[in-house]
Amino acid sequence: MKVAVIGANGQLGTDVVRTFTERGHEVSPMVHDDIEITSIESVRHALVAIKAEVVVNTSAMHHVEHCEQDPSAAFSVNALGSRNLALATRDSGTLLIHVSTDYVFDGKKASPYVESDAPLPVNVYGNTKLAGEYFVQTINPRHFVLRTSALYGKHPCRGKGGLNFVELMLKLARERGKVRVVDSEFVSPTPTTDLANQIEALSRSDAYGLYHATSEGSCSWYEFAKEIFAITKTRVQLEIAAPGEFPTKVARPTYSVLENQGLKKEHLNLFRTWGDGLYDYLGMAISSTVPVHS
Repeated sequence: MKVAVIGANGQLGTDVVRTFTERGHEVSPMVHDDIEITSIESVRHALVAIKAEVVVNTSAMHHVEHCEQDPSAAFSVNALGSRNLALATRDSGTLLIHVSTDYVFDGKKASPYVESDAPLPVNVYGNTKLAGEYFVQTINPRHFVLRTSALYGKHPCRGKGGLNFVELMLKLARERGKVRVVDSEFVSPTPTTDLANQIEALSRSDAYGLYHATSEGSCSWYEFAKEIFAITKTRVQLEIAAPGEFPTKVARPTYSVLENQGLKKEHLNLFRTWGDGLYDYLGMAISSTVPVHS
C-alpha cells in the first residue's frame, strides 16, 4: 500500500515510518515542510500529489503548557488540522488513522477507561484533541481514532523537550544519585514500536472506529521508574514523592489507564504488557514477570 505518515520525524512517526517500510509498504514520510495541516489547501495539495491509500496522522501540538498558553494555536493544529485531514481523505476515499490521547478523560474514574466512557478533558490540550477526534469521526467514515497513553520511544519527542520518561529517569539517576517520583498517578506506559505495529495491522482492517491502544496493565510513575532502574541495574536512591510535590501549571488527569476493549472485541489487539515493552526498549531479555497495578 501507499502510506503517508504525517509527523514522520516525531517520536511516534519515526517508528510508524520504519514499521510500514519493513512490512513492504510504499511510505511517504511527511514533515512540516511537506504539509501544513492547519491549511486545507496545503493538505489537499500534498495528499493529491502522493495518492496515498492510507494516511497516518501522528502530528499534534503536544506540549500541555504551551497549549494552555496559546489555545488558538492548539485548536488550529489539534482540531482544525484533524478536520482538514478528514476532509481531504474523505474526498479521496482514503483511510485516515488518527492518533489521540488519554487526556480526553479527567482521570477520576479510578478504573481503566473504555471507549464508551464519556470524555471530560481538564485542559486545553485534551479539549483540542477531543475536538480533533470528533472531526475525524464525523467527516471520514473510513477512520481509526486511536487513544494512547504515556508514549516513549528511541526518537526524541520534539514537542515535549526531547527526553522521554525512561531516558529522563536514567539521566537523573546518573546526575543526582537520588530520584523522587510520584506514586499517586497511574498510566499504561506504551512503547512507540508497539503502537506503530498496531497501526500497521489496523491499516489492513476495515473495522473502522474509535479504539484505545495502549500496553496491557498499568503502573504508577514510581513503579515505572523502579522497574527501569531494576532492569538496567542502576544504582540510585528512589523515593516516593508526595502528591503535589512537583506542582504543575496545568491540570492533568491523575489516572490515565485505558483498556483496549474495542481491539479485543474485534480480535485485533496486538499489545503486550507494559513490562515486556520496557524490557524490549531497554534491550534486555525478559527473564521475570513484571508486576502491574490493577
